[in-house]
Amino acid sequence: MIMTTKGRFDMSEEKVLTERELHTNETLAMPVHPDSDLKTYLVEYVGSRLENEEVTVNMVAEVLAADFPEFTYAFAEENFLRGYKLGLDDAERLLTTQAETTTRTSD
Repeated sequence: MIMTTKGRFDMSEEKVLTERELHTNETLAMPVHPDSDLKTYLVEYVGSRLENEEVTVNMVAEVLAADFPEFTYAFAEENFLRGYKLGLDDAERLLTTQAETTTRTSD
């Protein structure tokens, strides 16, 4: 069984993802295009702090984590809790579905 490029497990899929490919987030590598006042400020601040003209989303996240850890922590915590709740909801739904299927087949 292998992880497919669509994030599902499939025995027939031939593409095997490496550990690096599995954990690569293309959004973080995207350059930020300042199309609002806040983005302009962030790009200028991050660019001058890191001495880099081309600022990526990952660079903004790294600077926010270093300079404003309270915000980054709160944002990450909320994201983690929502993901954890979603996982619990999925597990509960799976158990309910399996119980219903077992009940139907035993009747």
